Amino acid sequence: MHPKSSFYSKMVLFGCVISILPLAALGFFSFMKSSTSVQNHVNGSNIQIMNQTNSNLEQVLRTVDYTLNYVINSNILQSALYRPLSYYDFQLYNKLREEMSLLQSPETKVTDVILANTTTNWLINNRGMYPFNEYASKNTLLTLMELQGNSNWVMLDTESLGSSDTLSYACPYTIALVKKMPLSASIARGVALATIPSCSLAAMMDSPSDSREVMVLDHDYRIIVHPEQAKLGQYLTDNGYAKEALNHFDSKSGQFETKIHNKPVSVTYARSDFNGWLYASFTEMSAITKESRSIGWFTLYICLLMIGLSVLLVWVGTRKMYTPIRRIFQHIVERLPEIQANKKSELQVIDEHIRDMFNSNTKLRSELRQTSQQLRTFFLHKLFLGKISPQEVMEQIELFGFEEQVSAWEHLAVFTLQIDMLDETRYERKDSDLLLFAINNIIEEMIPSAHRLPSVIIDLTQVTLIGRGGISLEEFNNDLYTLSEEIQKTTRHVLDLEVSIGISLPYESLSKTSRAYQEGLEALKHRIKLGTGVIIPYFSLNSGKHTRVYFYPMQLENELIDAIKLADEERAIELLKQWLDEVFRKDRTPHDYQISLIRLLNDLMIVMQENGIMLEQLDIRDSSLVEELLRLYTNPDIESWFKSRIIRPMVSVFRDRQDSQYQNLSEQMIEMIRNEFDRNITLEECASRLHYNNFYLSSVFKKETNMSFSEYLSQYRFKMSKKWLVETDMPIKDIAEKLSYNNSQNFIRSFRKLEGMTPGQYRSKYRAAP
Repeated sequence: MHPKSSFYSKMVLFGCVISILPLAALGFFSFMKSSTSVQNHVNGSNIQIMNQTNSNLEQVLRTVDYTLNYVINSNILQSALYRPLSYYDFQLYNKLREEMSLLQSPETKVTDVILANTTTNWLINNRGMYPFNEYASKNTLLTLMELQGNSNWVMLDTESLGSSDTLSYACPYTIALVKKMPLSASIARGVALATIPSCSLAAMMDSPSDSREVMVLDHDYRIIVHPEQAKLGQYLTDNGYAKEALNHFDSKSGQFETKIHNKPVSVTYARSDFNGWLYASFTEMSAITKESRSIGWFTLYICLLMIGLSVLLVWVGTRKMYTPIRRIFQHIVERLPEIQANKKSELQVIDEHIRDMFNSNTKLRSELRQTSQQLRTFFLHKLFLGKISPQEVMEQIELFGFEEQVSAWEHLAVFTLQIDMLDETRYERKDSDLLLFAINNIIEEMIPSAHRLPSVIIDLTQVTLIGRGGISLEEFNNDLYTLSEEIQKTTRHVLDLEVSIGISLPYESLSKTSRAYQEGLEALKHRIKLGTGVIIPYFSLNSGKHTRVYFYPMQLENELIDAIKLADEERAIELLKQWLDEVFRKDRTPHDYQISLIRLLNDLMIVMQENGIMLEQLDIRDSSLVEELLRLYTNPDIESWFKSRIIRPMVSVFRDRQDSQYQNLSEQMIEMIRNEFDRNITLEECASRLHYNNFYLSSVFKKETNMSFSEYLSQYRFKMSKKWLVETDMPIKDIAEKLSYNNSQNFIRSFRKLEGMTPGQYRSKYRAAP
């Protein structure tokens, strides 16, 4: 052992003994001051509970308020406010229901949303659509329309709303957000309600105890949220609180002591800036006093116990403290040359090893920087997909160091770039991610960092947010188009690849980035008509001016299905191309093209279902065919997808079935010919017996025997005639009748044509043969 190590152990022992003295003083002081500290602790705890309760509830309420504003201000609802609705307006009703569904989730606690238009007499809620004048709770809604202001939080009897969705929660009172519609008009045409059972909000509050009671009060000091349902709707003065003491709640927040039912109570409260609700906590003083005494004695006992244990541990610890240091030293020495280790004390060696650990820490920091880049990419994903609030956007922009450059931007736009096709290039589909990464690097090199945020890749789409300041809007649009041409040219030159670029409308606020991203994607969908290697600014689209009625090539689809059933792959692929050419010949919106494509896919899947073809037979298991189809935006990609994913697999299944089915059908038809060749049997009669279409049977028979039904029948009859001529003495006239010839001369002419001699000559020749 090194001398320095023994000195080190003694110093540790001395330090531990000295640390016991403050611990003893702390125990005595804690006992003397326990009452005051416990009360301060309880008050501080109550303040924390109030703030937490206020934060939890207001987060839900603000979300409901913001979402309901969004629904009321949506174009769909604004247009519906000025027109009557009936059950024929089911599309508009479905869109309104989709908007209303935004409000209802487990996080918002909303049980029902009511949209009532008193002017045009309609009402929509979770249960459906009704005439307003026939709605059971219309008087309640009319009363709510008379409230001051355009937005109010009110407490209502649950039964007064008459909503079965809200009644099912068995809560006697409901908190309702009431907004007049439209919000900006001086005269309301209707009212919108979002209802939350008071009991649902109570479940979000801190669990009460025997000595503490937490509640939420409205402007009239009426209890609107309370863990006990029985107290909902009561006024604070009904629960033993003196009316004169209500003045204590005049401040925004605070604490005071009062009496309830002649019992001293400590009150902590906070008033909401959002809707003026009062969050209050009532704690009995007797519980605080009792708790403070218990904690005082407990603290003293614990301190005494700690002193005893500390003495014991110091005594034992000082004897064993050096053991782990020695072990650490030995592990380190094993990795160092022996001479170098002997020249240093244990602590010096450990110090050097710790320095090595700091070097490792530097490497970890480098990895953390990489993680920061990943977080930045995740933030940009959420920004483009609209999954982040405007407030969070600015916080994240500042966090990642983009605040200065973004603040200088006056015009913003979103680039969306997609690779058109890889089938006819030197690349494979598995190279898509690598190619997009290369394009990402090209764009970041071409666009200065001051004019863009980092590029990201979302669902095989390269997305870049571009911003500029100090130029006009026209100059900004020209620069965008010029830049997109340069990007296309560079990509074509470097990667030998065609790409298409969608450009969103210019905008000014980052909060509209998700909308711009969708505009860029919508622009790219027009490649269905425009082809590959195009630049599509969103403002150039002829949105909303297309006709609503389009021709659908149903006849070509029927022929395509027939070709698939007959396992005629070449004919099926040809008909698919004709069908696609017919669909894309008309000028339509991408949405209309997709409807036709989905209709064709749906009809082909119906054929699969009707013929008992399972998706597993087509190697389709964990994917959605519709989603795959909607991700394609060019005609060649769509044609290739239908051929590889649907038509060829279906043709293969029908071909396998036909291989066995054809043989069976052909054998049955041949058996009929052999048994009934001596009468006027026809293809139509065979088809009727076998319950198949005669054209289908004709193609099956031709495929299996390489001759038509009539040819095979004639050949078999000719064979039988030769057999009868040689083996029997049946007159030629009788043979002709048995073979369904009209007269013997026809039979003789037909026999001579096929055999080169008359029936009589054939009989004489082969009978006389030895």
